[in-house]
Amino acid sequence: MFPQLLQRFRARLVGHIDGPLLTITLILMVFGLATVYSATYDANNRALSQLLNMTLGLAVMWAVAQLPPQKLMRFAVPLYVLGVILLVLVYLVGVKVNGARRWLPLGFIRIQPSEILKIAVPLMLAWYFHKYEAALKFRHYAIAGLLLIIPFALIAKQPDLGTAILVGAAGFYVIFFAGLPWKVIIGMVIAGASAAPFVWTMLHDYQRKRILTLIDPTTDPLGSGYHIIQSTIAIGSGGSFGKGWLEGTQTHLEFIPERHTDFIFAVFSEERGLLGNSILVILYLLLIARGLMITANASTLFARVLGGSITLSFFTYAFVNMGMVSGILPVVGVPLPFMSYGGTALVTLFLGLGILMSIHSHRMLVKK
Repeated sequence: MFPQLLQRFRARLVGHIDGPLLTITLILMVFGLATVYSATYDANNRALSQLLNMTLGLAVMWAVAQLPPQKLMRFAVPLYVLGVILLVLVYLVGVKVNGARRWLPLGFIRIQPSEILKIAVPLMLAWYFHKYEAALKFRHYAIAGLLLIIPFALIAKQPDLGTAILVGAAGFYVIFFAGLPWKVIIGMVIAGASAAPFVWTMLHDYQRKRILTLIDPTTDPLGSGYHIIQSTIAIGSGGSFGKGWLEGTQTHLEFIPERHTDFIFAVFSEERGLLGNSILVILYLLLIARGLMITANASTLFARVLGGSITLSFFTYAFVNMGMVSGILPVVGVPLPFMSYGGTALVTLFLGLGILMSIHSHRMLVKK
């Protein structure tokens, strides 16, 4: 009797958890926790706080993994509508911090509604395409584009270009996996390139500075170019094998800005070197490959487009963060998945993992 109860408990605990995804994520979490501890060595309560955030994230991942994709669809419309309403409220009554209005005060706590849209937008678009799967026409792609543009514009207006890019990318991936014709994609690229001069005039001064600094950061070494200069010095000083954990001089002399959040890759590179970076890249590639395998075997259009969007969003996070820290992309404030210190953003990543596990586990249950 007891062995049967134990087996049932184990099945309940890990029955919907995908082993490869969890293993890769746990390794990234260990790397991230060690690097956050090193980056905040003089105030290492951040490492404890990060551990609590990770624990909460794992709990959210487990809870979401228990839900079948059909139940996830029920949250699509209300979550999207709630997210857009909260973005409008941010614009009207939001708290302004460092020149950006991104936070909404709710009594004793402040929330960042744009984080909700990282999941709400792909969930909404996946539901929309699933609903009209039998007769998809060009107008459906146009309406989907409108559903994406609304939150993208509201987030970019805050301004929060980094989060706007992530939300826009997640939504575009859904539309792409739903069968957006290549001629439309090529036309959008041409139109985007043609509109570049107009977009340039709409950018904030600090955003234009970031792009110009990317070309030559030495033009403003103590201002807009400081981040890129210091992060590239840290990456280069790591050499082949790194200086060792807690031994990074750029880190502990506080030359690297935002070293526990957006620029944590520079801290990791200085301590672990090229070898550590190679391992980190391989881990992200394995995470993405596993997500794409789950996506390819999904049983419904909703699951396929949602799983594909979440997986490629992980790629976007990693690519943009490593690119901006390495000086090949403008600094836009994108965290490194499961490595950067964070609360809401980290839980959002685990929520995405939970959805992938839900798609995989419930498909396996159907097959049995």
